[in-house]
Amino acid sequence: MKKTKIAAFLAVGLCLGMVGGQIQEKHAAAHVNDKYIAAKAIETSNTLPTDLKIRAKSAYLMDFYSGTPVYSQNEKEHLPIASMCKIMTLILTFDAIHAGTLEIDEEVIVSEKAASMGGSQVFLEANAKYKVRELIKSIVVCSANDSCVALAERICGSESVFTDKMNQKAKEIGANDTLFANCTGLPKEPQYSCAKDVGIMLKELLKNEEYFQFGKVWMDKFAHPEGRYTEITNTNKLVRFYEGCDGGKTGFTNQAGFCLAATAKRGDLRVISVIIGAENSVNRFEDTKTLFNYAFANYCLTPIVEANVVIDKQLYVNGGKEKAINVYPERNAYIFSKRGEKPIVTIETVLEKATAPIKKGTKVGEIQIFKDGVEIDRINLLAEKDISKANFFDRLQDVAQDWNKR
Repeated sequence: MKKTKIAAFLAVGLCLGMVGGQIQEKHAAAHVNDKYIAAKAIETSNTLPTDLKIRAKSAYLMDFYSGTPVYSQNEKEHLPIASMCKIMTLILTFDAIHAGTLEIDEEVIVSEKAASMGGSQVFLEANAKYKVRELIKSIVVCSANDSCVALAERICGSESVFTDKMNQKAKEIGANDTLFANCTGLPKEPQYSCAKDVGIMLKELLKNEEYFQFGKVWMDKFAHPEGRYTEITNTNKLVRFYEGCDGGKTGFTNQAGFCLAATAKRGDLRVISVIIGAENSVNRFEDTKTLFNYAFANYCLTPIVEANVVIDKQLYVNGGKEKAINVYPERNAYIFSKRGEKPIVTIETVLEKATAPIKKGTKVGEIQIFKDGVEIDRINLLAEKDISKANFFDRLQDVAQDWNKR
């Protein structure tokens, strides 16, 4: 397919407001649940200054939007992750909601098995009905094992089939060092993951903007059908005690130690931290704060392409009632970098050869973004409106107009 390329080369003084070139597109907002592609893999190892000590067995710090790693410590070591397995349970739950096979206000009948789960729970009643949104809330806030099994059985018919789907989804999103044995994270062999994969999974979960209505909850009441309530408190204490923290998932078993995957946002910058195998609960929160503080003090996110507003290059349409059409980016794009860095950013606009008819919102090209020569993002360009196919009289009029120009 023939393509047209326009390249803009930018020397960007990121986070300092200095731009060595101009981006032609205008700017508008995009939502957190838009699709993001991961940055090209950049392996890091102990990139924090030596005076910042992470006491856990394994740790990982990454930018949410680009997936760029900032710090890693034994990030690929296979370890038990306890209730952080529930991140994948939540991913599949939101997938089912978006696919229309599960409704967030639907009532789920709780099985005897689900109601009998041990460990952290919200004390569901067997054969009682609970709304999906309440079950999600109990998983996010208080790590309810019984709610996990209830949702797994509703979505896939059984926990074992749901677990197979968890493993399939892990491979789809690139969490290749992960194996699930159940939907709760309760001890069962073989079951493991690694800090990097947990970061990938939390990134996937956070694309669902509905998640944040639950992730930010500190204390709440869980209502049971017979009128009783269970008081629930978020196991992730940082949602109350760390500015900008609005989600995450804790975990603990004797085998896994104390674990925490968390996210925080300040300004435009959102980061993800993963801690596995801390010696105690205090350490997992302190390690996470150390990583968050480092990220917010030393890194920034600069918007360079923003969504839904027409760029300055039109697409020629062959055989249409109109000869050209405006196009716009599907979503935002950012450059993640250290404060004061001036990476070379290259933006390429690639327009496809288009033939009428074209529907509004059809993909008609791409914006490709390169940082220091490495592709870090790719954004669809969409048609601004419908273009119908030209009829005989339209073509006749075109011929007449061309003749008059001679």
